Amino acid sequence: MNDLLTNVDWVEIAQACLETLSMLGAALGFTVLLGLPLGVLLYLTGQRQLLAHGPLYRSLSVVVNVLRSLPFIILLIVLIPLTTLLTGTSLGVKGTIPPLVVGCTPFFARLVETALREVDRGLVEASQAMGGSIAQIIRYTLLPEARTGLIAAVTVTAIVLVDYTAMAGVIGGGGLGDLAIRFGYQRFQTDVMVVTVLLLILLVQALQMSGDRLVRHFTRR
Repeated sequence: MNDLLTNVDWVEIAQACLETLSMLGAALGFTVLLGLPLGVLLYLTGQRQLLAHGPLYRSLSVVVNVLRSLPFIILLIVLIPLTTLLTGTSLGVKGTIPPLVVGCTPFFARLVETALREVDRGLVEASQAMGGSIAQIIRYTLLPEARTGLIAAVTVTAIVLVDYTAMAGVIGGGGLGDLAIRFGYQRFQTDVMVVTVLLLILLVQALQMSGDRLVRHFTRR
């Protein structure tokens, strides 16, 4: 095995794994923090919803669609000045988190909107008839009823973020993607490329299995 993995430095691999997990954790946290309210607002201002407002919904939809349509590799480059302003660098883990959040927040917001639309409208109308405020309906009806859909949305977003963290290696973003590009691609070290790809696959599988397990758990409840 050692003869097949002569170029693999396991210390660097371990460091790259930690960097990838750090980027994933921080970016996913900010994405949920920003994307959840945005998704709720998209739902509430949609047609025939509690706060129906056509112009606002269309404006938000345009912004979300524009950001979603930009390829992430282009977004990485376009946001370099903003990233540098916010973090002091456009490289490494710190320099990758802002574009990850900007790239995934609109995607997650759409998933949240879709999950909320699956909630039985009768439940919302019943809560409204009982005098519930908008905040109470969101907290006690919409979010609990859409819980499994929201968990699935977080899972899908986390997997997309893994993909984006690997892509960020193109501009020195750190993590497994950076290692794969610097050593596996630029230095033609195929064994390093294979190891990093396998680790990324394992990470995606772990995220998917964890998300599916949570969905099944809350569905049974």
